[in-house]
Amino acid sequence: GLGGVLRFRRQGTTVTPLHPAQASALVTGGIFRVSRNPMYLGLLCWTMALACYLGGLLVWLGPLLLWGWLSRWQIVPEERALQERFGDAYADYCRRVRRWC
Repeated sequence: GLGGVLRFRRQGTTVTPLHPAQASALVTGGIFRVSRNPMYLGLLCWTMALACYLGGLLVWLGPLLLWGWLSRWQIVPEERALQERFGDAYADYCRRVRRWC
């Protein structure tokens, strides 16, 4: 996740996920060659590690809900905004790189 933040900073674009239309650059290098959402993937991995640490089946509901929420309510709207902003370049990137990993 930190690699994603650093790459965004290096390219001078916004890190905040609340306003994807404000992105000033399409970031495709570094960790973004492997995953379109490394920061979300890092957060999901952290919650899965916490679930392992806490043990039990019920704690796995947290990572599952996070994955569902991120996929539906964060990533899909971001992808729409980035498609509008960067057009064919973003579509090509989506064909080459998986959403999660």
